[in-house]
Amino acid sequence: MHFKRPQILLTGLLLFFAGVQFRLVESFTLSEKSSHVISAQMGDRGGALQSLWQAGGQRKTIQPPRWLGLALMSVGSVLTLKSLSMKGSGSSDR
Repeated sequence: MHFKRPQILLTGLLLFFAGVQFRLVESFTLSEKSSHVISAQMGDRGGALQSLWQAGGQRKTIQPPRWLGLALMSVGSVLTLKSLSMKGSGSSDR
């Protein structure tokens, strides 16, 4: 599949701003329903932890690693600069 200039630009900008978001936020608190789904996906099917989350209403907190934001920002900036250096607007057929 051949990506055109606007697609690469949009992907680069989205990755860059997602990286900025990960750098600015220290942790995410999930809702009770999403915590229940995560608990089920992590292998605690029918276990004590899942029943505690369901009954007690505890919410799961996710703390992404600090390097994740930098990695997303790096990849996003490379894709954005690559799209800006490409020839043409992507409207011509190849």
